[in-house]
Amino acid sequence: MTRGSVEYWAEHTPDAVAIIDGGLSTTWRRWNERANAMANALAERGITHGDIVVVRLRTRTEWMLTQSALGKLGCRLLGLNWRLTPGEIRQMLTNTKVAALICDDSDPAALLPALEGQPIRVAVSLDHSAEGFVDFSTLLLAEGPARVAAGNPPLIIFTSGTTGLPKGVVMGGTPPEGADAARRLAEYQRSVRAERPQRPGDVALITLPMHHGAGPSAVANSVLQGNKMVVMRRFEPEEALRLIAAHRVTYWRAVPTMYQRIAVLPVETLAKYDVSSIRILGVGAAPISRELKAWVGDYFGQHLSENYGSTEAGMITGLPATMQALKPGSSGRPYRHVEISVRAADRRSLPAGETGEIWVKTPAVIRQYLNGEPLGEDQLDSEGFFRTGDIGRVDEEGYLYITDRAKDMIVSGGVNIYPAEIEAVIRTHPAVQDVAVIGIPDDDFGEAPKAFVELRPGQSVDPEAILAHTRTILASYKRPKAVEVTPSLPRNGMGKVLKRDLRAPYWEGRERKV
Repeated sequence: MTRGSVEYWAEHTPDAVAIIDGGLSTTWRRWNERANAMANALAERGITHGDIVVVRLRTRTEWMLTQSALGKLGCRLLGLNWRLTPGEIRQMLTNTKVAALICDDSDPAALLPALEGQPIRVAVSLDHSAEGFVDFSTLLLAEGPARVAAGNPPLIIFTSGTTGLPKGVVMGGTPPEGADAARRLAEYQRSVRAERPQRPGDVALITLPMHHGAGPSAVANSVLQGNKMVVMRRFEPEEALRLIAAHRVTYWRAVPTMYQRIAVLPVETLAKYDVSSIRILGVGAAPISRELKAWVGDYFGQHLSENYGSTEAGMITGLPATMQALKPGSSGRPYRHVEISVRAADRRSLPAGETGEIWVKTPAVIRQYLNGEPLGEDQLDSEGFFRTGDIGRVDEEGYLYITDRAKDMIVSGGVNIYPAEIEAVIRTHPAVQDVAVIGIPDDDFGEAPKAFVELRPGQSVDPEAILAHTRTILASYKRPKAVEVTPSLPRNGMGKVLKRDLRAPYWEGRERKV
């Protein structure tokens, strides 16, 4: 068995608690026993090596049991966002042969139409019974041989990439060919882990969704060290603080939205909880403002490290806590064996300090999407550089600064406007919790900026006051032409604002040039 695996800890520290999920505690021995039973039960139902199993679960103990069981069988795990509708699922799985489904939907039967035409051999439901579904608990009663996983199952994640159509990515890129490529991949992976290393005895708070690479990565890092994990099925800001204090959590990776929701809690609520146990905080998956980073440092201590990556290319850069004050606004320097090329529209490489589109080369870059054709030159060039779709620059010391998404850039009267710059200004208004700026059609200039504002709890503000707030800071051509106050901004499971949803009503039937 592999050191740092569930089987390893089940043998060496069998009675140590591995997972705390609400009122349920699971030891390493229990984890391994249940995963083994589940693997045998799935094998009895025809699930075998190489099969794709869709796992549509919230962040919970059963996701981890399922991952281990699939690793023992050598299956592939397709993590599916539990918010997706059956229609969206059907579209995503069109060219994917799915052998099994495991879900915790309140109405599992509603998923069946999305699976028509798939070679499904078994469908499993947690919490709710439905015709055609096996109850998850029955899988845990199966008997059979002890199984040992060669590693975690290959993880398949769906992403919209640089287009709006979801595509499957087998995380980790194409398996390396040759000893040198394998060595480079291993060194790259070690350099990523070294950015926020867990130590034996750490306690990790797991709040990230498992249909994104960051959630399973947080779990894998804990398993590697045999550390306890405290799981939150649904993120609640005050509950997160309670769990940190109660379990003396030392390690937490989150997205900016989670930190933001804690930051707006009442002062007396924040003062109730002892968060001094925190040793490492991580943030990624979406931009985080300087103001929010400063607040996190003041409340939790100077423990925040930041990283930047993409589903298709893996982790790209990291900024440790020690560099936050020295390189504010930066996403850090490249990990080992990572190269960054900032390019103009004509693909010409730009020098340090100039802003352009970011192309990256990493040992984890994919060569094609799941069941797709090899990526074309517009996505992956002949040198192995992947087009991220992000806009940014690299300074003289090699630190990367992300300016915006290429598709989010607004072209108004032939001038490039970066929404992130406008959003940073609007966030400084005391009533604003979050903001998203998009380009809307404009007869004179082609596009004009519009801001959608989400207010802090209990706040109200006239949109004109938001506009007035920008006038002394932004040039006239950058100021929003309109501000709309909204109860909440549309977000995906990682808390990233879905600007395409905001843009859609304005651009229906029109062609957008960006």
